[in-house]
Amino acid sequence: MSIEERARNLADQHESGDLVILPTVWDTWSARVAADAGFTGLTIGSHPVADAIGSADGEQMDFDEYLAVIERIVRSVDVPVSADVESGYGLPGGDLINRLIEVGAVGANIEDVVHREGRRVRDRAEHAEYIAAAREAADSAGIPFVINGRTDAMKLGDVFEDPLEEAAERMRLMEQAGARSVYPVGLRTADEVRQLAGAVSVPVNVTAHPVEMHGAGDIATLRELGARRITFGPKWQAWLGEVSAKQFQTWVAEI
Repeated sequence: MSIEERARNLADQHESGDLVILPTVWDTWSARVAADAGFTGLTIGSHPVADAIGSADGEQMDFDEYLAVIERIVRSVDVPVSADVESGYGLPGGDLINRLIEVGAVGANIEDVVHREGRRVRDRAEHAEYIAAAREAADSAGIPFVINGRTDAMKLGDVFEDPLEEAAERMRLMEQAGARSVYPVGLRTADEVRQLAGAVSVPVNVTAHPVEMHGAGDIATLRELGARRITFGPKWQAWLGEVSAKQFQTWVAEI
């Protein structure tokens, strides 16, 4: 598929009303495993990529190096790929999207915590404006790019008087700015998922464990609660590490 076709494919999945499950990968091997299993799209996680290349999460990777990883993953599979770009690595929203399009990504996760500025939290309007600039660049390029607008309002907790309402308002503003899905990180309960899924008309993303699922319930429950996009974050990679470490201990014990 051309990049336009991949982007249209991913956008159509988000507009279908169905639940979209996008495993979070970190290299060509994990991408092929997920694609060969039958998933119809993938996300690339900054956290697992950073761990894989010996860096650290929080925009500490060299962005050009990260783009090279993204490009290799995109070329290794035949399904659309979205990339987590944290708060944008210091780039204006339009420049960020153009760089991603150049390497074949057709979606991006953009968050409101600016790591390189002491983890400063963008205010509602500022983050919405950043999303809007990203949307404008994608539209100008003729790419139906899927922006997944992330907010850490729930994760940050008592930084806000009412984290749930803060997350909901940020989600609404991101939707208005052109996000095709929104990602309130840190949801733990069924009630939180239900309330925030009802706050917007675009898919709401939740992070689930590939084996243990989510605190709110399994896939069927998340669908019933209104979640329409599931990603794994760093949980798949971490689970593989835990399983491997446990198994390797039986080998080490025999040495």
